[in-house]
Amino acid sequence: MYDVIVVGAGHAGCEAAHIAAFMGKKTLLVTANIDNLADMPCNPSIGGSAKGIIVREIDALGGLMGKVADYSHFQIKMLNNSKGPAVRALRAQADKRVYPKVMRKYLDETPNLEIKEGMVENLIVDNNTVTGVVLNNGEKIEGTSVILTTGTYLNANILIGSENTPGGPHGEKRSNELSTNLHKLGFNIKRLKTGTPQRIKADSINFDILKPETGDDVYWTFSFDVEPQYDLNRQQKCYLVYTNENTHQIIRDNLKKSAMYGGYATGVGPRYCPSIEDKIVRFADKERHQLFLEPESIYYDEWYLQGFSTSMPRDVQEKMVHSLKGLENAVISKYAYAIEYDAIDPMQISPSLETKIIKNLYTAGQINGTSGYEEAAGQGLIAGINASLKIDNKEEFILKRHEAYIGVLIDDLVTKGITDPYRMLTSRAEFRLLLRHDNADIRLTKKAYDIGAVSEDKYQRFTNKMAKIKTLKELLNNNKLVITDEVKKDFKERNISIPSGNFNYLTLLKRPEITMDIIKRYLDLSDYTHEECEQVEIEYKYEGYINKEYQEKEKLDKLEEKQIPDDIDYSKIKNIASEARQKLALVRPKTIAQASRISGVNPVDISLLLVYMKREYSKDANK
Repeated sequence: MYDVIVVGAGHAGCEAAHIAAFMGKKTLLVTANIDNLADMPCNPSIGGSAKGIIVREIDALGGLMGKVADYSHFQIKMLNNSKGPAVRALRAQADKRVYPKVMRKYLDETPNLEIKEGMVENLIVDNNTVTGVVLNNGEKIEGTSVILTTGTYLNANILIGSENTPGGPHGEKRSNELSTNLHKLGFNIKRLKTGTPQRIKADSINFDILKPETGDDVYWTFSFDVEPQYDLNRQQKCYLVYTNENTHQIIRDNLKKSAMYGGYATGVGPRYCPSIEDKIVRFADKERHQLFLEPESIYYDEWYLQGFSTSMPRDVQEKMVHSLKGLENAVISKYAYAIEYDAIDPMQISPSLETKIIKNLYTAGQINGTSGYEEAAGQGLIAGINASLKIDNKEEFILKRHEAYIGVLIDDLVTKGITDPYRMLTSRAEFRLLLRHDNADIRLTKKAYDIGAVSEDKYQRFTNKMAKIKTLKELLNNNKLVITDEVKKDFKERNISIPSGNFNYLTLLKRPEITMDIIKRYLDLSDYTHEECEQVEIEYKYEGYINKEYQEKEKLDKLEEKQIPDDIDYSKIKNIASEARQKLALVRPKTIAQASRISGVNPVDISLLLVYMKREYSKDANK
């Protein structure tokens, strides 16, 4: 008998299993193939725009992805570094062979965690409560809670042109029965699609005529607890490639041969990561599209052609690849394909990621309609935390939209649902200046510590960092820059306006042209790390903007405080729009704020809901 059974060992499953075991729960991680643990069937990268901040949040909450990435990448860079702090995010090229090994090592060293090979085909359900799983060999395993993290394996099909082959990524065995059984239990099943591009043999690529893309010349880490593990000057290069008119013509001439445009695909593909044929159709005015050649591992010679995913037949793929500059003689070691799979309607799950239909059953990752390793890992972490808390009869752990990108992700899923695979974007977060790369630990580590999700050592490192930030602020506030002739000369050479008097360094830091690097020329800050200095600089330089977002956050908090009773009957609210009534009954929002974010629920519907609550629930409605 297990406390928590996690089904699937992708990025969501690994995080869910680890955190549940760390929180003291006897945990079983079940995977069809243990060699595919933490597999990267698509792009072997971690992070990216918004996604990199999710990885930092995962680390701040006690998760593994950031640490594993830090120990396994061979190139890392900060995206949007020249822009404001709200959109900066790390992206690393992880070694596809090393990443799973590092993850497996962490899991093997986690007490309370057992890993078992097996294919889960059914759930054991008693009185609408899950009590275990059934493997395809008939074996039954009992558990207090179950977390489904099945990725793209539910009833999956591989599509290449008109070919439709049952199977998961890499041609692995798919899950045939679980999706059907979930449907029988009352879950709405959605058919989704994603894809992956070709892998190219390195020695068949003419790198000499391609533009190299290098890693940054400063050290970065995803984890707040890991020192840089790489040689700054030995990072692997990636290369920039562009499509051309010949490429586009080949695609247009063969469009009906693709699974998508030939009518062979039924699943809905990702809007923000489309296939190359979809790009050519949707953006017909563009003369070219940017692609990246990225090494998959330093231990073998396959390169990933990012941005060129397709479901064209193999012979057409050959022509498409050979039309690209530098790839005229390319040898394709693995052809691109699309993969269709089943997912559940995320509006049937609660913000804790427990399903509304079956108690103690949680879902995380692509089964909830998301795309991306980072989105999956973030959900897995939250599902593992909440499954553990529920066993201990403790309050569920819900991150709000102003607290984390993970909070935005889950709120969007359970409140708005999905029509295509969901991908996190900075534009989805209305408080993105509060949800920065630099402050993920400040936002989340104390919360995680309070629920037992991070170790005492990690929390002590965090409190030490906060103490140093405090002393750094005091140092900057208590010392002034004396405007000497030497300082005037230095400022003039740097084209910086000379201050009219002797100001303390915190005041100077608010000026756009003054950075911590400049302050370091006049004040010894060698006792403070780059992250500590960065935190103070951003906090003061963007103080006005940050305060405005806090004010907006406080307005939202007032709506979040207005709880909606669990037993409310929306059919009894007079004059509310029929669509709003249906959506409210389906989502069953917990607060007025959540209700206001539901598509189809308008302000007048919210007003009628508030009136009804005030009349029927008296003083309790405004608590």
